[in-house]
Amino acid sequence: FMVDHFHPIRFLAHTYITFEFNDGRCLSLSFEVRRLKGQKYHPIRGFFKTYPLYLLVGYEEDVTFLRTNTRRHKVYMFKANPPDGKPEQLLRAYANYLNQLADHPKWYHSIMTTCNTSLVQMINTITPGRIPWLWRTFFPGHTPRAAYKLGLIEHWGDYQTTLDLARIDEYANKWSSSTKFSDHLRQKFN
Repeated sequence: FMVDHFHPIRFLAHTYITFEFNDGRCLSLSFEVRRLKGQKYHPIRGFFKTYPLYLLVGYEEDVTFLRTNTRRHKVYMFKANPPDGKPEQLLRAYANYLNQLADHPKWYHSIMTTCNTSLVQMINTITPGRIPWLWRTFFPGHTPRAAYKLGLIEHWGDYQTTLDLARIDEYANKWSSSTKFSDHLRQKFN
């Protein structure tokens, strides 16, 4: 579970998920707004069918590297605590949703259809009611605390300790191409 604090206002953040496969590849899935060339994102415009919703699928080394090393955002990486068999089901649910978006496009909405509300919807699709619709759901910058309280992420001590250990941007900036970027990120937790 990834949280990208792209803005100094604490509740503004971007959430996405990464799947690590047995062969070490890491695939990130991120609900985003599709902007026209030169168009900037603004949350107010997101209320008025300005941005189509799309699901970005990419390797973690591209998706996360962009946020940590290129844009220099504050990024957190939490290890999820999924029930047995659910990661595969979640990946299939994402694939199905991707196909649905191709056939039936949706609009991004700054409160109801965001990166985080869409992620919650995906998880609740495979495990109904697993994540209640809390106020934090609508403010992605606050989702780590909810994920911690609900046991959705691995605890590495109290909440503040978990948050401190999950921060990866500074560590990511120490990466050298002698190892794979995703391997480098995971070495932080070993």
